[in-house]
Amino acid sequence: MNGPEIQISFAPALRLFVAADRRSGHTAVTTDGSSSLGHVVESLGVPLTEAGRLLVDGRPVEPSHVPAAGETVDVEGVERPQPVPGAPLRFLLDVHLGTLARRLRLLGVDAAYESEDIGDAALAALSAKERRVLLSRDRGLLRRRELWAGAYVYSDQPDAQLRDVLGRFAPRLAPWTRCTACNGELTEADKDSVRGRLEQGTENTYDVFAQCTRCDRVYWRGAHHARLETVVSDALREFGGATAG
Repeated sequence: MNGPEIQISFAPALRLFVAADRRSGHTAVTTDGSSSLGHVVESLGVPLTEAGRLLVDGRPVEPSHVPAAGETVDVEGVERPQPVPGAPLRFLLDVHLGTLARRLRLLGVDAAYESEDIGDAALAALSAKERRVLLSRDRGLLRRRELWAGAYVYSDQPDAQLRDVLGRFAPRLAPWTRCTACNGELTEADKDSVRGRLEQGTENTYDVFAQCTRCDRVYWRGAHHARLETVVSDALREFGGATAG
């Protein structure tokens, strides 16, 4: 680039995205004089999904603002909890976030998940078509222009990933109401109606069942329930007051 020089700084939460020499205070950036501030921010490594307010000389501007020589830019992190206007809050997760998808569904959060890699373009287009917030650890995917809304998942550990998403978006929690396999809604099921789907040991041991209205999968409080209950109780204890829908 050979144009106006600006000074730019990034909020602490965003510094993992930028080069080491840009992680402390304001640093100089030479722009081309025509690119938007949003483009400049992304060219330095920060997906706009992770940028909050953009301040130029202390005043908020839109990502479309074209920087002028001598301006001082501060890139803030996203507001938490982060509002997502324009559609009911629901998510789309990429192929690498299957455990997170199942845990969100366990908590009753609408979380679509692609178990096969359908490609970045298709994922971004699906986000736009269904107006879902795309969750990913792929920074390039989050910079795609066709994306409706997105968020970077900062950890590679499922427990921390779940806390990150719940803390950032504050979805309404309704545990045990969604199928962890397909994201469909669960309904109470009479034992006689699902008997043909049960092994004899399960039929003899349990009396309370739920069934997915989409894929017909049957659920009961089996040996794995205690582990799942821990996930649910921990989430409700920390985020149970969430009210966004």
